[in-house]
Amino acid sequence: MKNRSQQPEASSQRAETAPVKKSAPLLILISAPSGGGKTTLCQQLLKARPELTRAITCTTRAPRKGERDGVDYHFFTAAEFLKRLQAGNFIEHATVYGNSYGILKSELLGKLREGRDVLLNVDVQGAATIREQAETEPELRRALVTIFLTPPSVAVLEQRLKKRGADAEAVIQKRLAVARQEIAQWKNFDYLIVSGDKHEDLRRALAIVESEKMRSARSPSPEI
Repeated sequence: MKNRSQQPEASSQRAETAPVKKSAPLLILISAPSGGGKTTLCQQLLKARPELTRAITCTTRAPRKGERDGVDYHFFTAAEFLKRLQAGNFIEHATVYGNSYGILKSELLGKLREGRDVLLNVDVQGAATIREQAETEPELRRALVTIFLTPPSVAVLEQRLKKRGADAEAVIQKRLAVARQEIAQWKNFDYLIVSGDKHEDLRRALAIVESEKMRSARSPSPEI
């Protein structure tokens, strides 16, 4: 005769060992004024969450020493980049110092469809373009989470730029003028992180990611 008293326990064990369903993937966009620290924050996020993958940018500039095609960048000729641009393949693009840069829509959608969280590091103008593009692309719209990282004031940003010692005073003042316009766009983002130290910035960014993963619209439904 079977011991019925053991059946609930066995059922409970099966439930406990059942595979955990994954929530829907995120497209995490981080932007900041020039010199605001977004690159450092993105590097920290990638280390803290190994499952997070970055979107690989396309560029027409020549590879630098040690850079690999398809790993650091997708390196295109000017003609190939233009062909892709005319075909509407880029979700966002820009020209910087004579070289073209862009992010392929297929790069983002491909990784999201694999169930992977994707990290985007873009400037304020690029963020606006991606938000606009996401409005017409349901998959991107569902996944997109935008974060704006900024120092508490332009004066603090000026101190950071001067301490870094990489630019002349005239260049710093030009960058600050642009930064004022960029910081004014903070209300267009889902989240605002007023930068403190690097550890606190990372803690806040991780908290945002975790909360977004638990949104009911992205979470797998419980079995009833």
